[in-house]
Amino acid sequence: MKNIFTKIIQPQRRFRPFTWDVIIMILLVILLVFGSILNPVFLTAFNFSLMLPNIGEILLIAMPMTLLIIAGEIDLSVASIVGLSGVTFGLLYERGLNIWLAAFLGVIVGVLCGAVNGILVARVGLGSLAVTIATLALFRGFATAAMGNKSVTDFPESWTNFGYSTIGKTFLPQTYPLIIFFIILFGILTHLSIFGRRTFAIGQSVEAARFAAISVLNHKIILFILTGAMSGVAGVIYVLRISTAQYDNAMGLELSVIATALLGGVSIFGGVGTIWGVAAAAVLFGSLEALFNLQAVSPNIFTITTGTLLIGSVMIPLLLGRINRFRIDRIRENEKNAK
Repeated sequence: MKNIFTKIIQPQRRFRPFTWDVIIMILLVILLVFGSILNPVFLTAFNFSLMLPNIGEILLIAMPMTLLIIAGEIDLSVASIVGLSGVTFGLLYERGLNIWLAAFLGVIVGVLCGAVNGILVARVGLGSLAVTIATLALFRGFATAAMGNKSVTDFPESWTNFGYSTIGKTFLPQTYPLIIFFIILFGILTHLSIFGRRTFAIGQSVEAARFAAISVLNHKIILFILTGAMSGVAGVIYVLRISTAQYDNAMGLELSVIATALLGGVSIFGGVGTIWGVAAAAVLFGSLEALFNLQAVSPNIFTITTGTLLIGSVMIPLLLGRINRFRIDRIRENEKNAK
């Protein structure tokens, strides 16, 4: 019995698959070391206090977006939800509503937008790409109609300090305890819960998930609602960070969010991804942009570098998958010969 047990567990001990999210973390460490050598300001608290707020909203939205892409769907309307939630928050506060209630209702708008996307995709049966391209324009149109060309800027100083100030004399923005909480929460939800396992199952095979008694349609609606809710939270934080609520807040942010998820190792085909890889990818993007700014490198070079990394994030995992399969086949062949 002992020999049989040893044969079963030894291949698992010997085999350690190469994964893209681990590579991203290694690249991040290399970038931090290289950047500190290249520019002494790069690893200073001041530089990180400027860099981290710029990726805060990306981190917030990328967490549920990771789950959504793992399940085989996508949401291109997140930036418009950020804008609409921020406009709701700003207008309600301007009209005398308690600021806490205004912020809460801004998040609720995000939840409702996510529910609309989820129902159209899961219940009506439309493709998420087509639906969220349409709602991208729809939600931004609502924000424009509600706000027009004006903006709301008269927010309490204590609230705007939360949006852009740091904790004491540290480099950590005041928003980051909340952001770190959500990263940990989504990490647990994705990798240590039944909900996460069901999400991976749906992404790997919808039919198999249905045979396993998983309510695929309801599950996808929940994922869209989570994405909308976190976009609503990001909308309120975005307004506080720039101290302005206007219709074009976060324009184009959806591209940064999706790029971060893909660079973090989430497969666009579904079924693969980690929260930790996506978080590392967001910090990698922010650090790279900060280093380029310090070195006065053209924004075009940053765009080219980002595009190259994204191509690599799609191609390299496929290569790693082949390498891992080859290693598994070699282990099985050696075990067969040993018998």
